[in-house]
Amino acid sequence: MIYPINSPINSEWISDRTQALQPYLVNKAERGIIGKSRYAIRLRQDIKNASSDRQPVIIIGEAGLDKDNIAALIHFNSAFRREAIAKVNCRLLQASGAELFGRVDGNLGILTWLGQGTLILNNIEELPKELIPKIKELLEKGTFKPVGSSELAPDCLCEVRIILVSEKHEPAYAPCRKHTIKVPALRVRKSDIKLYTEYYISLYCRDRGLTKPKLTEEALRSLQNYDFPENLKELQSLVSRAIVQSLGATVLTESVFWSNKPKSKRFRFNLLNANPNLRKFLRSDWFPTRLNYWVVLPLYTIVVIILFLAPQTRDRNLALNLFWAWWWPLILIAFPFVGRLWCSICPFMIYGEVTQKLSLWLFPRNLKQWDRAKSERWSGWFLWGLFLLIYLWEELWDLQNTAYLSAYLLLLITAGAVICSLIFERRYWCRYLCPIGGMNGLFAKLSITELRADQGTCSAECTTYQCYKGGVQKGEGLETNGCPLYSHPAQLQDNRDCVLCMTCLKACPHRSVKLNLRPPAIELWTTHIPRNYEVALLLLLLGGAFLHRLPEIQLAIAWQFEIDNFLPHLCLSVLILLVSALIPVGAYWIMRSLYILSVKLRGWKKNSSSESQISICKPRPFIQLAYSYLPLVLGGNLAHYLRLFLQEAGRILPVSFATFGMDGSALPIFIAHPAVISFLQATTLLLSVILTLALTQKIARQPWRSLIPFHISTLILAIALWKIIV
Repeated sequence: MIYPINSPINSEWISDRTQALQPYLVNKAERGIIGKSRYAIRLRQDIKNASSDRQPVIIIGEAGLDKDNIAALIHFNSAFRREAIAKVNCRLLQASGAELFGRVDGNLGILTWLGQGTLILNNIEELPKELIPKIKELLEKGTFKPVGSSELAPDCLCEVRIILVSEKHEPAYAPCRKHTIKVPALRVRKSDIKLYTEYYISLYCRDRGLTKPKLTEEALRSLQNYDFPENLKELQSLVSRAIVQSLGATVLTESVFWSNKPKSKRFRFNLLNANPNLRKFLRSDWFPTRLNYWVVLPLYTIVVIILFLAPQTRDRNLALNLFWAWWWPLILIAFPFVGRLWCSICPFMIYGEVTQKLSLWLFPRNLKQWDRAKSERWSGWFLWGLFLLIYLWEELWDLQNTAYLSAYLLLLITAGAVICSLIFERRYWCRYLCPIGGMNGLFAKLSITELRADQGTCSAECTTYQCYKGGVQKGEGLETNGCPLYSHPAQLQDNRDCVLCMTCLKACPHRSVKLNLRPPAIELWTTHIPRNYEVALLLLLLGGAFLHRLPEIQLAIAWQFEIDNFLPHLCLSVLILLVSALIPVGAYWIMRSLYILSVKLRGWKKNSSSESQISICKPRPFIQLAYSYLPLVLGGNLAHYLRLFLQEAGRILPVSFATFGMDGSALPIFIAHPAVISFLQATTLLLSVILTLALTQKIARQPWRSLIPFHISTLILAIALWKIIV
């Protein structure tokens, strides 16, 4: 039976209307907008505004955000809530649009049956192209033609309110006057996750008559730290599965949400959870404040005084022995384990902090804030230049065996820290200009530990950012002055800008900060951001491993000269630094040349039409691949200092007596056999080569055949280091 649009409503009409709309009807809104975040508040306001008139609505958002439920809320919150509301999936519509518009002398369409109701066009981006002009006319003019109508036939007036739902973008044919609602993804609404999770727990348990379990804080932090690619749909699935896995338990722990950890965070183990005593110590005044002011500060002063006043050679100066035979090898050994931890107890910045506090007490003022863009751009080259000068100074003036010159080096670095502390706030020198800090930050990328924070917890629960800015005590969080390097632990991409001072751990009131064990150097192939000046410093440190063995290189190349002959000494030193840096660059140039040649050969061979026939892949930029040399650079420098550590460091007792003019020749010494030293040096180099080859593959993500020149350069450098060190 066909009814005209303005026919009187009767029981037969209602029956036919109900039957026609049954597959599409939306009976009710499933839920309101849950949450107290600013996103939830704004979403409620958008729904309220859209419900106040009959203009078209466009709802845009990712999959799994219950956008059709938002459309239902708009309808049921409007003055036409008693009218029908239907939802149509655009991907299932016929190209003719007969379901919507009806046919001439045939069945009526959904637009006719709805009257003054609401139509939800779901997945509007998948609307058939043939229907786009008709939907455009419907939105702009509010009219349509049934399928089969002639062009001269009058248009049918449509009183239906149209709501478009899209997962990609706003359609180009959207009218000018409309409501646009952009639904935020769950990953930016971290503070709402708790309420959504509790809602889904209550919903699941109520439907099945179960006792509602409690969500632990650790489980909540785990959920807030996840990005939820499928948004609310995925969260509801995780909650349902967690309740099933908990087997009637009264609490839901982190373990039953096992699948919600992203790949980049699966290989992490939080040491603070495993050892509460470690957390207690790191949050105490002992680390690093008392350690710095009660131990490091006076000890550093004593060391500098001894360097000036005691005998000037390493075999008779305790401070010189500590500096070259103890500090250098131990800090190189520590990098793979604790990263840049030394910087948290560095005496240079302790004097800088003391000077800063005294100057502010005597002359209250506002210190200069950092210009991050300029500092990031130029400071790296400044510290590279300082490190180059230190290398040349060490070699040309025999710094390792001249105590007062070593003291001058320490005082110059301390002066830089003090001057920057008088001008800039916090540790500007430590973050940007210190050559030792630059080296530490570079090698810290290889560390198996990292200090990070849960982004979800920080964005959901924290409003003060005390770990970053500093502030008074709040809950568990202690009063601090904020991160000395102005780094937020939730935003760190690598270990370069974290000195493990634990200020953020002390300040955080939400237990968001974690001290993790992780695979070594994992950031280099995941979140790492390469920098030109870091690569330059890396190549300089590589050259430094060779420069330390200049006498052995002289024997190998048969270029002998007197040590006091300054110009040849300088020329050979610069040449060693330059050649060692050119080997990796040359290897990369060969890789690029082979790739270009293979592309040209493919173009000459007309029969080769498949890209897969190119045997050599396009290499990644050198600035990325160069970081794969880090294990070799660290291993080469450590192998050099191992001889000092295993021989001269063990003579610390007689050297201590000789420092003060006493005879300590009868005191015991602890030195390793030369064969043991050679074995450890060889093992260090061998392990560094293996790690370098593996890291090259991980960073490049290419077949090993494409990286043969790079691998060969690694072997050449390793063999050269073996020859001059072992």
